[in-house]
Amino acid sequence: MDVVSSLSDLKTVRLSLDGTVGLVPTMGYLHEGHLSLVSRAKAENKNVIVSIFVNPTQFGANEDLSKYPRDLERDLNLLSSLFPPSSEQKLVVWTPSDEIMYPHGYQTWVEVEALTKVLEGSMRPGHFRGVTTIVAKLFNATQPDKAYFGQKDAQQVAVIRRMAVDLNFPLEVIVCPTQREADGLALSSRNKYLNEAERKAATVLFRSLSAAKELYEKGERDGENLRRKMKEVLEGEPLAQMQYVSCTDYDTLEELDVVKGKALLSMAVFLGKTRLIDNFILG
Repeated sequence: MDVVSSLSDLKTVRLSLDGTVGLVPTMGYLHEGHLSLVSRAKAENKNVIVSIFVNPTQFGANEDLSKYPRDLERDLNLLSSLFPPSSEQKLVVWTPSDEIMYPHGYQTWVEVEALTKVLEGSMRPGHFRGVTTIVAKLFNATQPDKAYFGQKDAQQVAVIRRMAVDLNFPLEVIVCPTQREADGLALSSRNKYLNEAERKAATVLFRSLSAAKELYEKGERDGENLRRKMKEVLEGEPLAQMQYVSCTDYDTLEELDVVKGKALLSMAVFLGKTRLIDNFILG
């Protein structure tokens, strides 16, 4: 495992890599969801680059940048366990600083327009501008053949796929299934903020999505009825404060009156001060 911070060191290591490269962008504090992306990248490529960078430009004014969990030593130990010394595959971990990614006087941004105006984009102004800018910079710096993202961040996946096509990035965006706890809660670095009661109540996201999916599998295709079912389940949990529920086209993220093809059920819910998101794919 090579751990590098500077752009020059990254370039030197990248030029030495022989064979395909899979990139896994992360903000650190890794969990099994991240590790599943790294394992998928390892299975499909000779080399894997994992970036660890808490990106300040995707956090809003009232969001948790200063409190976002960080533990680089822990992250490196988890990653090294996937690449034992006997492994013939190469793992590179890139840990750039804020000054490297956003040098003094920084003023260049990458924006995807329509896809970022709804759902998370409408709730978190500027969030996706920060996401697409940093991901574009990671693509440029690491020159991967494939890049791996989790389905839990469904809108982020849609936005990055659109950006990669629009900007002609010569790579494949791979979307991997959401990893969950045994009770259905989607893995997230923010789960650590939940107290015992909130953690128990947080399963309501999975239960509400499951209820709507069950309706769909019984033949329901009315988008509003699917949204109503999710709301009903969420409203039955006193600790949950719904921010939104949605039933959209999978690619365009336009709200659906009638589900005809591939669709996305998604939601954002507060448990105390912790905001959680989750989604299911239909069709």
